[in-house]
Amino acid sequence: KVETFVAGMSCFVRLTTEDGIQGVGESTAFAFPKNVAEIIKSFEPFLIGADAHDVEQNWLKMYRALGWRGLSLGGAISAIDQACWDIRGRIFETPVWHLLGGRSRKAVRGMKVVFGATKESLINESLTAQKEGFTAIKVILHQHEHHGMRHAEKIADLVDRMAALRDAVGNTLDIGIELHRNMQPGNSIALIQELMPYRPLFVEDPIPPDSVLSFGEVSAKVDTPMAAGERNTSIYEFREYIEHAGLAFVRPDIGIAGGFTHVRKICAMAEAHHQGILPHAVPSGAIATMAQIVLQHGAIPDPARPAKRDAQSLRQNWLEYPVVFRA
Repeated sequence: KVETFVAGMSCFVRLTTEDGIQGVGESTAFAFPKNVAEIIKSFEPFLIGADAHDVEQNWLKMYRALGWRGLSLGGAISAIDQACWDIRGRIFETPVWHLLGGRSRKAVRGMKVVFGATKESLINESLTAQKEGFTAIKVILHQHEHHGMRHAEKIADLVDRMAALRDAVGNTLDIGIELHRNMQPGNSIALIQELMPYRPLFVEDPIPPDSVLSFGEVSAKVDTPMAAGERNTSIYEFREYIEHAGLAFVRPDIGIAGGFTHVRKICAMAEAHHQGILPHAVPSGAIATMAQIVLQHGAIPDPARPAKRDAQSLRQNWLEYPVVFRA
């Protein structure tokens, strides 16, 4: 049985097997959740009779059936994929992160999004987040009012906000800067170069996500770590961003980029390129948020904290537990 539920900006799906086992998933393609629901319903003839364990086959059949692409399709497949993995976890009576390879960390670091419409509110909200215990925030630096400013005025105001924010919170709080696709390569390069002295953790999405080449041009001309990925779907789109966009951080969204099945592969590609992984989770409902946390527990390594053991300890273990070869 296939059921869809549209609530707010999310589309939820519930799959029920012939044995009565249920799995749930959530699409975060928030612009058109009703479209996502219709796409999920169109997959119902295929899903009835499919095996929830065959996540790879199911994924490819849905994606390749009509040679279609887009965020709504990605959202539909992502929600269904999450539900299939949920069913698998319930059948095996184990957390999904066990099925993804076991736990890679004991806790997930959170990054609070700070909207701050004015410089004052930006600083106040950031200080509040810091007092709440957050060690990282992402600020929506570019506001609607900046669209009406001339170039020099806009750059000066954005830099002034970042300078004031860094001065207020100090250096113990990591600050990611979200530009929300509001700029072009030329003026975004000018801005990012002036933001560099304030040590942002990253600058995300300075330009629209429809050109890997343009994003790469921006990255090549700045020294600040760059981040992107929240509007991309599947390993096929991410491959180009990972290889050619000059990213320091990859930001897949489990409700758009292909569910567990493809996001774990995206993470593996990023790891192979020594890029950090910052899963995107805003806006997300409870199901997609938990799916993101599960994914970070089991499929995303922590390159900043690699597992290390000193050589002396290893030698002691080798001597204590020898391997004996017999003819």
